[in-house]
Amino acid sequence: MTGSFDHTAQPKSNAAREGTAQGALFDDADLRPLPANVGYRGPIACSAAGITYRQLDYWARTGLVVPSVRGASGSGSQRLYGFRDILVLRIVKRLIDTGVSLQNIRAAVDHLATRDGDDLARITLMSDGASIYECRSADEVIDLVRGGQGVFGIAVGSVWREVEGTLATLPAEDLAGESIAPAGVTDELANRRARRAAV
Repeated sequence: MTGSFDHTAQPKSNAAREGTAQGALFDDADLRPLPANVGYRGPIACSAAGITYRQLDYWARTGLVVPSVRGASGSGSQRLYGFRDILVLRIVKRLIDTGVSLQNIRAAVDHLATRDGDDLARITLMSDGASIYECRSADEVIDLVRGGQGVFGIAVGSVWREVEGTLATLPAEDLAGESIAPAGVTDELANRRARRAAV
């Protein structure tokens, strides 16, 4: 990538992989995204990402993070954000909170958009506040820290799990606008209909 996003950080040394940092920063476990045809309305996306509706609206209008399930198509229409959108929203929020410039955040979002789910979950974003670096191993992280870079890191797999856990308790809807109850939450109206049908 050009600009201040560096995805080519290569280890300069063969640091020991037994370090405890690798378990926290890199996750090889399979992570399960929600189906692509399931979306979340703006207020739900805000809650899951930890942002305000004003931020969500501004980022959608400026093209930083646009809803992938359904965009706004006129007055009264509702945007629907997919799982990956909310994951990126949460990462953007963390980058902003640490003082990374919007220009660098845009470069990082564009870079993350080129990654598929499995690949995305194995990335750790490191930043010194000015530049953002993609790291895929503990060796790369150690080299950044040794070089005076890498003040903080965001393990995308960990953020993935946080978003997945949060969304499991929030209502979603499909492309047809039908509401989907959160996993483990029963729909009282559906239960009443089932009882009537059984009688």
